[in-house]
Amino acid sequence: MAKSLYETLEINEKASADEIKKAYRKLARKYHPDVNKDPQAEEKFKEINAAYEVLSNPEKKQQYDQHGDSMFGGQNFHDFARGQGSNVDLDEILRQMFGGGGGFGRSGFSQGGFGGFSEPDLDTNAQITIPFDVAVLGGKQFINLNSDSFDVKIPEGIEDGQKIRAKGKGKSYQGQKGDLILKINVASNPDYERNGDTLIKSFDLPLKTALFGGKVEIKTIHKDITLKVPQNTKQNQRFRVKELGVLNRKAGVRGDLYLKANIVLPKIEDLDEEFVKILEEKLPSN
Repeated sequence: MAKSLYETLEINEKASADEIKKAYRKLARKYHPDVNKDPQAEEKFKEINAAYEVLSNPEKKQQYDQHGDSMFGGQNFHDFARGQGSNVDLDEILRQMFGGGGGFGRSGFSQGGFGGFSEPDLDTNAQITIPFDVAVLGGKQFINLNSDSFDVKIPEGIEDGQKIRAKGKGKSYQGQKGDLILKINVASNPDYERNGDTLIKSFDLPLKTALFGGKVEIKTIHKDITLKVPQNTKQNQRFRVKELGVLNRKAGVRGDLYLKANIVLPKIEDLDEEFVKILEEKLPSN
């Protein structure tokens, strides 16, 4: 049984509703009279709209799937429509086929929004790399794209691979402007590891402070802090500092910062000779 409405939309008869919509949008953009100046484009555009009007309506689609092109007197839809003359009223054809009010008007536009062409896809995709600190703290990032320069707001706590949308910075068409969709690449930072909303930072700890305890001034992404370390601090020992990690945007709270001790050993040649002798004599060998 002939199914020329499917051929009009260049899809097969088993196409899903989503596939039908995508095919329609693609062809509608291609043959829209404002875009395609071919004299035949307007008639093709009307046929596409009529086919979509039927196949996007579950009841009409069911009837058409049952009866096929016999609804056009046995002709395929293209020949039937062209046989009506240059001023073919496809709205009237649909009324004859299905009764009721047709559905897309004499112009060929759907009254309900035309299946998407009145809002063409004007979005532009790009990607940028931002500093590690900006990803954690948020802020503005300067963008230079397609001869246009502007600042983009980076939300606090954004993760590598996430996307943000810059309104009105996409393509333009007939006064409409799309958006710029930016994939965010976060640069690495040699001082930090990030695990979700947790940050890990190594800090240098003098041997004396590691042995006898004391205070260490540490600069973190958020602020400078004073860390108190106990006696006998071990290499890579971690100290938790609450809420100095990364903002969890869903929960609205910051994670923690873990400071990892890197004990800095003095050079023997920089130490007092008598002290070195005592160390060599008294230090345990195991």
